[in-house]
Order: sequence, then C-alpha cells, then structure tokens
Amino acid sequence: MNTELVESLVKRILSLSEQERSLLKEKLFCNTSYPSTHDIMTLAQRGGSFDFLNEEQDLYTLEDGEPI
Repeated sequence: MNTELVESLVKRILSLSEQERSLLKEKLFCNTSYPSTHDIMTLAQRGGSFDFLNEEQDLYTLEDGEPI
C-alpha cells in the first residue's frame, strides 16, 4: 500500500475550495460506467427492436385528452 501517496492526496483534497471539491465529487461519484440516455436511445434506434412500431397505426393525436 502506498501510504505516502494517500496522505499526499488527502492533503491536496483538503486544500481544495468548495467549488473544486464539488467538481471532484462529481467526477468521482457521478461518472458511472452506465450508458447515457443518448447511448440507450441510439441503441434502440439502430438495434431494430422497436421497428414493429413503424407499422402501428397512430391511435392518438395532439388533440386527444386535456391540455396540461
């Protein structure tokens, strides 16, 4: 274990401003390996799983229902 490196990192982190710490937290904890919404949408479009919907008739229009 590299204790010296860990201690050095802790000192650096503690010296960061709140804004810098916030960015660090975002980078460490929010950037997951999950695909983005855009990636999932692209996969669905290119994969062909929903192509059958192109043959479905339109049951609803913008005039249906009540305005929100």
